[in-house]
Amino acid sequence: MSELNNDTPHKSEAEKLTEEVVKAFYGKSKKDVWQAILTQAEEGKREGRLSNADLDNFYNTISPFIDGAKRQKLKGIIAKLKDI
Repeated sequence: MSELNNDTPHKSEAEKLTEEVVKAFYGKSKKDVWQAILTQAEEGKREGRLSNADLDNFYNTISPFIDGAKRQKLKGIIAKLKDI
């Protein structure tokens, strides 16, 4: 059985965004990580590749791995992105 490659077309935009953010986490400061999240999500929203449901899925995927303060910050970012 062959393995699926990371660029399979059936991946949701939320999954793609999550992968990009995880890559951005490696060796980066907190500020850089938050900026990467915001930049990737804004780009996806403006280009119509990222829906509000994708943003919710992204939040639900990431939130269990971050503490309460960061979770609240991410929730605020998601709310702002939904208005784009």
